[in-house]
Amino acid sequence: MTSWLLGIVLGIVQGVSEWLPISSKTQVIIASTYLFGLNFNEAYAIGLFLEAGTFIAAAYYFRREVWSVLLALVGKGDEDGRVLLKFLVVVTAFTALVGVAIYATVQSVSGPALGLPMLLLGCILIGDGLLITYAKGRYVPTKGLRDLSLKEMVLLGVVQGISALPGVSRSGVTVSAMLLLGVNPRDSFRLSFLALIPASVGAAGVTVLFSDVSVTSAIGTITPQVILLAIFVSVLIGVAFIGLLLRVAGSRRIALLTISLGALALASGVISILTGVSG
Repeated sequence: MTSWLLGIVLGIVQGVSEWLPISSKTQVIIASTYLFGLNFNEAYAIGLFLEAGTFIAAAYYFRREVWSVLLALVGKGDEDGRVLLKFLVVVTAFTALVGVAIYATVQSVSGPALGLPMLLLGCILIGDGLLITYAKGRYVPTKGLRDLSLKEMVLLGVVQGISALPGVSRSGVTVSAMLLLGVNPRDSFRLSFLALIPASVGAAGVTVLFSDVSVTSAIGTITPQVILLAIFVSVLIGVAFIGLLLRVAGSRRIALLTISLGALALASGVISILTGVSG
């Protein structure tokens, strides 16, 4: 019973935390070790497998956009698909350049160094929310995908690559960067989630290549059925949570959402500092 509970709980943790400005892998490691007594290697391996749930959830929710990109890739897509393809190619390329370099050099970072970037991110998100609330129309992010310049796409790729730093939230840094660039809130979340699809595949591959931990041997006594259950739960929760966030981001409650996400990022930074857990 405990093993099945582990699968359900970790699936929920992954399905919620991946889309919030808190490091999902960190939350999975913390839940695995503190709630279920797993060692770090086991928790780390499960967190890596759960990335598959994130990929499936995003690919399913944005299946129309994914299909339009695939058509554009073979020269048969419409203008929207071609613009989105350009965005994903540029962002993913610079994410890879920055992310691989960071991952290869900072795996030993721990303690306060993990939490400080999240504290900074939390302050930026709260600042965005306060600007939207109190700037009285002077700060209204209205850009869409077509309004992003090549330089801005490159910048977003670099920012997403920085999330390779242990404990830093990928969705948090990309959403906050797009808001600061003037992208409207709904598109900021939507484009961040779309950029996750290729990034999640690359991140999993890089982690396996560079990690000293053997993923298959680290799982220990955890059965494949439990891992599949966790992935399944994370997909269900993830699809629902993406829809919820996009609905709120497109409403007048965006300022409250941004401030709330900033508070979560601050809390995540504090947890990382207190526990010294990375991910």
